[in-house]
This record gives sequence, C-alpha cells and structure tokens, in this order.
Amino acid sequence: MTQEDEGMLRDIFAGLALCGILSCDYSVDEEPAVLAYKYADEMMEARKPKEEIGIKTVRKGKRYDKTA
Repeated sequence: MTQEDEGMLRDIFAGLALCGILSCDYSVDEEPAVLAYKYADEMMEARKPKEEIGIKTVRKGKRYDKTA
C-alpha cells in the first residue's frame, strides 16, 4: 500500500467516524472533524500487524518417522 493509499484510507476512516459522531447525540469538547481524525489514526494503528504468538511458519522438511 502506497503512502497515497494510506492517506486516502485515513480520510475514509475519518469520514466514516465523522458520520458516526454527527449522527448521534454526542457532545464533545473538541471539533468533530478533529476527533474524527483521532479516531481514524487509531483505526490505522489497529490495522498494523501485531506480534504473533505461537508457530509463525511451518516449513516442509523431513517427515517424522514413528517406526524408527
């Protein structure tokens, strides 16, 4: 994903967040657009891969021979 794509995705997230903020009775101390971009930044952060726990890769190799 290019930086332009990421910027566009952030704008889309902010637009959707703004729709949610404006559609409900949601009173905030800051401008709704500023809050929408804060939410968008959190959504962009949530998209980043997290550290996996457990088996990361399975590679083909020698088969385990139970009879040996």
